[in-house]
Amino acid sequence: MISHSTDKLGAHFHENRGCTFLVWAPRVRRLDLHLVGPRECCLPMHQLPDGYFRLHVSDVLPGARYFYRFDSGDEHPDPASRFQPEGVHGSSEVIDPRFPWDDQSWRGIELRDYVFYELHVGTFTSEGTFDAIIPCLAALKDLGVTAIELMPVAQFPGPRNWGYDGVYPFAVQSSYGGPHGLKRLINACHQTGLAVVLDVVYNHLGPEGNYLACFGPYFTDFYHTPWGEAINFDRAQSDHVRRYFIENALQWVEDFHFDALRLDAIHAITDTSAQPFLGELAAAVHQCGTRLGRSVYLIPESDLNDARIVAPDPVCGYGLDSSWNDDFHHSLHTLLTNDREGYYADFGSTEQLARGFSEGFVFSGQESKYRGRRHGNSSKFLSADKFVVFAQNHDQVGNRRLGERLSSLVSFEALKLAASAVLLSPFLPLLFMGEEYGEIAPFLYFVSHSDPALIEAVREGRREEFSRFAWQGDVPDPQDESTFVHSRIDLNLRCSGPHKTLRDFHKELLRLRREDPVLSQRDKEKLEATSFESPKALLIRRWHESYQRLAILNFDRCATSLEITPPAGVWEKILDSADRTWNGPGCGTPARFDSSSELQFTLPPSSFVLYKSHAELR
Repeated sequence: MISHSTDKLGAHFHENRGCTFLVWAPRVRRLDLHLVGPRECCLPMHQLPDGYFRLHVSDVLPGARYFYRFDSGDEHPDPASRFQPEGVHGSSEVIDPRFPWDDQSWRGIELRDYVFYELHVGTFTSEGTFDAIIPCLAALKDLGVTAIELMPVAQFPGPRNWGYDGVYPFAVQSSYGGPHGLKRLINACHQTGLAVVLDVVYNHLGPEGNYLACFGPYFTDFYHTPWGEAINFDRAQSDHVRRYFIENALQWVEDFHFDALRLDAIHAITDTSAQPFLGELAAAVHQCGTRLGRSVYLIPESDLNDARIVAPDPVCGYGLDSSWNDDFHHSLHTLLTNDREGYYADFGSTEQLARGFSEGFVFSGQESKYRGRRHGNSSKFLSADKFVVFAQNHDQVGNRRLGERLSSLVSFEALKLAASAVLLSPFLPLLFMGEEYGEIAPFLYFVSHSDPALIEAVREGRREEFSRFAWQGDVPDPQDESTFVHSRIDLNLRCSGPHKTLRDFHKELLRLRREDPVLSQRDKEKLEATSFESPKALLIRRWHESYQRLAILNFDRCATSLEITPPAGVWEKILDSADRTWNGPGCGTPARFDSSSELQFTLPPSSFVLYKSHAELR
């Protein structure tokens, strides 16, 4: 990583020693620091090699506002601004990095123990702030969650956005509570025993307030992304662009104490260099974690089905730690809903979900009808903790026309079935906020741009995106504030009625995942998945030492008769989603059976049942 200064990019306050400003601006011949508050003055910056400009000012204190003034007279905020209190077009603010941390003994948690809870800060509570999340942490810990995953918090236009339109990667969204609000949340999480994950976007920047190109070649037109200009990771002067984003990642780890970063859509990062940016990023973040004595992970989202992304570096992998697995979601979703539109056209068989349980990727080189080509490579050699699986997430809910959650698409019994498939898999599970109690509010796409032309372009883009699906009707207006308000969840639902029962069911599944001698293992090598297409059912056997577990998942929407031959022994029921304890229709499976011969099971619609055997394996 190139560096011509021991200073970090941006404005850095040194206690009793003023503030140092460093910026990369190779497209500018001269650069001035324009302080606009509390006093106003314009100071010339010193030019360093390769287009860097630096200035140390002894009497600048936290709270000072500033712009960078170009030789043309134009002024823009700091590309590495830590705080934009006036929004994406306003002045940058110097912050005080000091914070009274109480997590000095926190060392993180092992990756195998991660249970992710993805949330959007703006819609998780009525206040929509970091501080408002803190009173909810104890309940999430009680549920069995071990890691809070925040959707992007980098400064975006206006007060409403998913976060993927951020244009200041280093600055914490002002309407959420800014950098100190985020630190208070992370400090509280660690005090509660929860890890914290941040979703970061290194494949593009949003369109409004994006002034990076004025400073230097941060972007390239050699490649394209669906959302805007591609980041320049492999063309001329890309070493300095890499420095910018790697410093950003290290800021979240060092200054904010994040335990992991989720890397958004790395399939939109094009990099043909012999030393890929993602590998360089992984090495820098892992070295930082080692130096700090903490476990720190990088978890990419990718639709490439490329095992090299999470393969260790010695075997020519990028060395990232675990990857979102869309194949598992698509296999599960189509069985639950019968959706076959868009990318769901490739899925729908129980054999595919069985392959997902056994291998990780469903597509490992087979032809994809949706893509019109072969897709993916084998993930058989990867351990189970290299995959994050889910029945819902912000994309799979929010990128539906009406933002419907599974609770609006399937029955209560099917919600329990989905939870069982995800939480008792050997992979790392993720819950999307409110999923655990069957939240009924949609999660819609929302923005708060100020440019009328951009607003209309976003509206048209959403309409065009949904044209690939057979969903009928108008698309909710992303700019309308009511779209955002309707996406706010109601945590009070979890306290009563079927919502409480569903939450209790999730809690029991997570207890089993944590405490059961077999289900607590992250080992897909000791897993056997058998599929049935008519009726649609899945039989999963897992084992560890002398212990065995047998799970039967019925995806048919009617009672199903299934003939199975489990390993010989006496089997006892552990959990039955159809039990009346869980507001089910009543059990149709035996509480205990001897599997000395083939057995016929009668399974209620959309049900899950789990058995245990302590017989010695042969």
